[in-house]
Amino acid sequence: MKNLFKMSVVLTVAVLTLTGCNCFKKMAKNKDDVKLTCTPEVLVLNNGKVEADVNVTFPEKYFNAKAVLKVTPVIVFEGGEVAGTTQYFQGSKVDDNYTVIDKKMGGNYTMHVSFPYDERMACSELQLRAEIKCPKGACKEFTLVNLNNGAIPTKEEAAILAAGGAEADALKRQFGLTIAEGINTLQRDLDFAAAMQDMETGYKNVITEVTKANYMYAINSSSLTNKAKKSDELTAFQELAMQQKDNDRIKQNIYVNGYASPDGPEKFNDKLSAARSKSGQKAAEKLLKEVGITLDAASYGEDWEGFKELVMASDIEDKALIISVLNSYDSSSDRENQIKNLSQVFDVLKKEILPQLRRAQLVNSSDITGKTDDEMIALVRSGKFAELDDKEMLHIASTRKLALNETIATLEAAAKTYKSATIYNNLGVAYAEAGEAAKTLAAFNDAVKVGGNSSEINNNLALANLMNGNTEAAKGYTANATAETKALAAAAEGNYAAAQSQLDGYNAAIAATMNADYTAAKQFIANDNTAKADYLRAVIATKQGDMATATAQLKSAIAKDASYAERCQKDVNLRNYIGKEIVL
Repeated sequence: MKNLFKMSVVLTVAVLTLTGCNCFKKMAKNKDDVKLTCTPEVLVLNNGKVEADVNVTFPEKYFNAKAVLKVTPVIVFEGGEVAGTTQYFQGSKVDDNYTVIDKKMGGNYTMHVSFPYDERMACSELQLRAEIKCPKGACKEFTLVNLNNGAIPTKEEAAILAAGGAEADALKRQFGLTIAEGINTLQRDLDFAAAMQDMETGYKNVITEVTKANYMYAINSSSLTNKAKKSDELTAFQELAMQQKDNDRIKQNIYVNGYASPDGPEKFNDKLSAARSKSGQKAAEKLLKEVGITLDAASYGEDWEGFKELVMASDIEDKALIISVLNSYDSSSDRENQIKNLSQVFDVLKKEILPQLRRAQLVNSSDITGKTDDEMIALVRSGKFAELDDKEMLHIASTRKLALNETIATLEAAAKTYKSATIYNNLGVAYAEAGEAAKTLAAFNDAVKVGGNSSEINNNLALANLMNGNTEAAKGYTANATAETKALAAAAEGNYAAAQSQLDGYNAAIAATMNADYTAAKQFIANDNTAKADYLRAVIATKQGDMATATAQLKSAIAKDASYAERCQKDVNLRNYIGKEIVL
């Protein structure tokens, strides 16, 4: 830390000007300097706030016992200013409750200043503004003093101050003492979006849809009656196969499975199911003649699985007991004997369940190929979101084949129609990539509102709150978040050493730079050729005094992203070098 201001010199000058402020005349007799330091010398954005410690050492025999000094820290920036908490210092004979500075002993005082960060503060100054009050003379009320030359306002200046407005604000700034310039906002470059997690889309380019229809047989029979060959179920099966046959996106696989009900000898039922498979295949080939497809046929003997499914779906009172018997025996004959012993329910099974298992089942397993990515992209770009379903919109957004604004538009359209937790979560990630902090948090909260409680949403809520400066709120989610997110939370609170050890890539480089570990910072982004990495290398180079590298890297960043040309003019890490050591 360095001595930023020789306070005693200023107050000595003030004695010559403030002839009516008697209590300050005596203070000027002590020629020792009032020492003033600001830590850090360059302010730093941390956790959404800008904070510093201003240390003042008043020498012995300096502070008048009847004087009161009012000091207000102010951050000044183009278009405005923000005042911090005012501090008061008083001599030992002042009957007030301020900080007492003993005349004989002097004193040391540290004033902590804190300001909520405002975007306009990137290019700013931290000033101290002082007002003085004496029990007698012209300064019986607090009077603004120019800390740069010790003067109090002239009559004309007093009138301007009394009138208020822009001219008064400008004059106050002239009277203020600048103790720090600029704010290092590198913490804001932490890429929270990079640690956010998309949820699985559930999309499959090829889906399989299965439809079934049955040819029903009489007990112990493999012959189909004319009535059995005609049913609404079989007609619907035929119509679907006809509808799909000329669709080049659909591959139909149609086959016939023969079954027998699990009553009677097992060997007999095996032969019966095989015979039903053949007669069913013959009937199906006739039914589907115009489809023009070869049918596969197979037999499966006694249909215990079908039996179990029908029992489970039934209203039979003792179905739990029946299922228990099925699960307790592996042998077909043992199962049949045990079920027949359940005399109270066997008649119901014989009447309601077993007849449904005497069948040859037609199965159409259709592989349906969806739209290509190019087709989906074309629909997005023509605004035809209604022709895409939720999974298709989630999928095409996840491919990164769309521009970011197109991805956001796609997911916004999906959210409007489908309102699923997955859509809201992935939309939040897209908003984060676009730097839309408020929308990011809102999207993740919407995911929770519609019932989302996944690990991805929890992790992303931690990051979204960090992105919005809500570090306390983020703590409610970080316990169950990823190690990377926990490290970013540490960085957001200024614990860069801990963060650096758990991060990699660009975020690790930010943490290392803030931790003054410049060698490690450069290594973390050694293979990163993005504009933001070039810009960070320029910042690191200035801190190491390598202006040739700083110039080259900054030029490279601007060539890739023109917005850095404006940013560097306001960045405290670079702006003092632009046009001097760094030549653009």
